[in-house]
Amino acid sequence: MVFEPDGRRRYVVIGAGAVGGVVAAHLVETGHNVVLVARGEHARRIRSRGLVVRRPDGVHTVGMTVAEAAGEVGLSPSDVLFLTVKTQDVESVLAEWAWKPVHSAGGPVGVGADLPVVTFQNGLAAEGAALRRFDNVYGATIAVAASFITPGEVVSPSLPPVAGVIWLGRHPGGRDDVQDSIARDLKKAGFAAFSVMDERCHKAAKLLGSVGNALDLLSGPNDLRDRARILLREEAVVALQAAGIPLTPHHGLDYRGVRLIILPVAGHVPGRFSTWQSFARGATSEVDYLNGEVVLLGRLAGVAVPLNRRAQRLAADPRFAPFRSLAVLLDGTDGLPGHASCNARS
Repeated sequence: MVFEPDGRRRYVVIGAGAVGGVVAAHLVETGHNVVLVARGEHARRIRSRGLVVRRPDGVHTVGMTVAEAAGEVGLSPSDVLFLTVKTQDVESVLAEWAWKPVHSAGGPVGVGADLPVVTFQNGLAAEGAALRRFDNVYGATIAVAASFITPGEVVSPSLPPVAGVIWLGRHPGGRDDVQDSIARDLKKAGFAAFSVMDERCHKAAKLLGSVGNALDLLSGPNDLRDRARILLREEAVVALQAAGIPLTPHHGLDYRGVRLIILPVAGHVPGRFSTWQSFARGATSEVDYLNGEVVLLGRLAGVAVPLNRRAQRLAADPRFAPFRSLAVLLDGTDGLPGHASCNARS
């Protein structure tokens, strides 16, 4: 099946959280054809009144087509799938969409796995999972200060022309006309979007920041928080290097001179990352694909990453909830108070 990169393109945004909601809203507002796939009460509110987007310049309501499941969406060759669920949900979503039939005016022409899929997840796992089924996988690394706490609403604290920064590249490497075209659409929608050759190193660079997300769930003074963030990142750099995963020259995202300005939004408390947002909604945690990704790389390469291991357990295992403190994270032991020792090799 040949992808049709023309005016008939439609973006199917699968996942209506902070990233999916904000990206879908900006695409719709700039004239793009979008279907947003949401769930439960969130989907029902968007369908009935539109998606409420709280921005620094006020509250906007964006009407859009909403589906609650893959079965409600008929795919065509001009569709692009944006996968914006959390990493822990990727496998089930890929299985749901990969083998859906794709139809043109003349009848069936293929399946969902023939369409381009763009993975917006944190961590390094989503692209490989997608490539198991999809022919054309594009990894997207996004820097955006968006939030999703309340059903039917998202918060977008940055305004166009830089509502967020996106690095988009073919996985496992290279560059083609499809990603260039998608990047142009995202730029038109108000994002600083870069079409890159080395998407994996941008994913790795963001992971170095995301390993600190779990700290939002731990109590303690800011000086301990800052120290823990540095140490978690240093462990992650060692693990990534040992695994042979490329990093950007300064181990950070290359903004190419673009400034992402985060402004106040009425009623919004800034600085709470995606892990905290999931916790606040009672949703599952992505920590197994953030600190847990570092733990996996460390085990495969024979590198000890005890702090990331401890952060993963404190944030993901409910048995350790009473000990969610920065002091416990930084106490220099692999065991946690009140439990059997966790001294297994990292």
